[in-house]
Amino acid sequence: MNAASADQTILDSAALVLNRSWLAIATTTVREALAMMYTGTARAIRPETYEVHEFDSWASLAVPPDSPCVRTVTLRIRVPEVIVLSRLDRLPPRAVPFTRRNLFRRDRDTCQYCGAKPGRRNLSIDHVVPRSKGGESSWTNCVLACLRCNRRKADLTPREANMPLRKKPKAPPWEPTLGIPIGQFRQSWERFISERYWNVPLEP
Repeated sequence: MNAASADQTILDSAALVLNRSWLAIATTTVREALAMMYTGTARAIRPETYEVHEFDSWASLAVPPDSPCVRTVTLRIRVPEVIVLSRLDRLPPRAVPFTRRNLFRRDRDTCQYCGAKPGRRNLSIDHVVPRSKGGESSWTNCVLACLRCNRRKADLTPREANMPLRKKPKAPPWEPTLGIPIGQFRQSWERFISERYWNVPLEP
């Protein structure tokens, strides 16, 4: 890997973001972390000492031997692994991604028409308003249906099929869990990530 490629990889690696209460709320790229520090939106934390640094004082720190750094024309800057927001209590709330896994989780592996729990292999995703009638793939228009109910409803609306929903579909109220990019967890993050993160049950 040449120097340019190495620098790009470092800039694209992950940094942990804390709010002003020092609670981990997100990850970002090292590139974005440096930009936030430069504009005063965030400050860097030295994980080993908990010292907080503005951009200028961070840029003046010596880079430990054999440690990755960001190079400019005149500087070698330590990689900020943890930053803390200085102007906001938290980042804007993130929406829960609309995915097949999350839809099964929201509906608890249950047919939303008859209440059956036949197992995931025997459940399908039904568009409440069929796509042929302008229905979208969204939290408010998709539900789980067992294969029997799915065949019965076919290309009809629940009213047309005389199949009322057990509850109105909507986006789940969960807080999105802190996303850690696979393979990018840093040891320096351990002391900043709450027990809540580590105790989130793994989904099958």
